[in-house]
Amino acid sequence: MTDAPEPAPKAGRPRRQRSLREMLGSIVLGFELLVVFLGALVLFGLQALPAWVALGGGAALIVLMIVAIGLLRNTVGVVLGWIVQVVLVAAGLLVPAFFIVGAIFTAMWAYCMIAAARIDRNNQAAARAAGNGTENP
Repeated sequence: MTDAPEPAPKAGRPRRQRSLREMLGSIVLGFELLVVFLGALVLFGLQALPAWVALGGGAALIVLMIVAIGLLRNTVGVVLGWIVQVVLVAAGLLVPAFFIVGAIFTAMWAYCMIAAARIDRNNQAAARAAGNGTENP
């Protein structure tokens, strides 16, 4: 048995550093995606709405959420996330339970976007200060 040297790991492109806004936004939208999927199935099963409305609307909202998650690094993704929140609250006009679900997720989304933007600004300022050598000891 010979000890063959292990191949060196592939030197690829380093991963992009994700902002806190992008990370928290994708978490909120990911959980919301699961709730919307299950909510659409419940609406279909209870026959609260016609099948094409329940499943089609749920599928359209899920696709919008997936696109928003993919674009969260840009302002477009955040705007799409806000549109998702508005649509989910507006779904309460069809089924009142979605007012509660929409309110909960909209509150989480708003808090994550506001707090993460503030923290990201502070981190960028600290990184600039460290790069300039103006950081306090």
